[in-house]
Amino acid sequence: MIKRPRRLRSSELVRDLVRETKIEMDNLIYPLFIVEGENIKKEIPSLPDVYHLSVDKLEEEVKELKEFGIKYVMLFGVPNEKDEYGKEAYAEYGIVQRAARAIKRITKDIYVITDICMCQYTSHGHCGILRPNGYVDNDKTLEYLSRIALSHVKAGADMVAPSDMMDGRIGHMRKTLDEAGYENTPIMSYSAKYASSFYGPFRDAAHSAPSFGDRRSYQMDPANTDEAVREVELDIEEGADIVMVKPALSYLDVIRRIKDNFNMPIAAYNVSGEYSMLKLAVKNGLLDEKAIMESVLSIKRAGADIIITYFAKDIARMLRK
Repeated sequence: MIKRPRRLRSSELVRDLVRETKIEMDNLIYPLFIVEGENIKKEIPSLPDVYHLSVDKLEEEVKELKEFGIKYVMLFGVPNEKDEYGKEAYAEYGIVQRAARAIKRITKDIYVITDICMCQYTSHGHCGILRPNGYVDNDKTLEYLSRIALSHVKAGADMVAPSDMMDGRIGHMRKTLDEAGYENTPIMSYSAKYASSFYGPFRDAAHSAPSFGDRRSYQMDPANTDEAVREVELDIEEGADIVMVKPALSYLDVIRRIKDNFNMPIAAYNVSGEYSMLKLAVKNGLLDEKAIMESVLSIKRAGADIIITYFAKDIARMLRK
């Protein structure tokens, strides 16, 4: 007869001893979408409970974030003007630059991370400078990405997070920041960023959908995990301080594989489509809100040290309960 193993008593002490992982607010980064104009706080239709905010509304938002215990934010700019070179992305008084300065004036307790990409700033919606044939010019784009990163750091960003997926951009950006005296500014690289269908609500929020074609020539094939390992290794060699997998929930196996192969801090982006599906299911009574915590916990359990998620405020409320 097979003898059953003795079950541990479910005392609080035992639960604490055997717990493998848990979600804490220090693990979470909350995305903010900053728009031009004044007195704007407008819910994004495809992202329930997430808002477009003008710079003057950041003081109110920062106060709320601190009350929730949220210490880390990632800024995404939504400019009014776009052109083929994305000039507003690296303008001294661009929307992200102004937002970073505003947050640092309001408080020193919020850690500001800025997304580095060109898609929401270019008239064509792609993540770099285009050649006449319509393909992205990888090498030329590196110069612009580094210019954007430097302008963000000068404005007060504590960390930059390039999401463009151009080859060699981490090394180029690291060199640019180092030569400008910002050698201690960390880079969180979107290392394994897949060409996913789960980005739809974000593209609505950031007004960043491409005007033609798609991004499969520079983002990754969802069927390929070997490429993720190669991309992460290259970014580490070029100087990335944190590597990221995006999306998160549909790529938990990739997070685990990166965790098993590299002794590096790993971030995962719990993307807009993952958020909106679950959020709407909870709002419509199809699921209990505990499903939110369970889904984010699965990302942590897979091996992510850092989770970028629109659920940060919901999680803060649940942890208080």
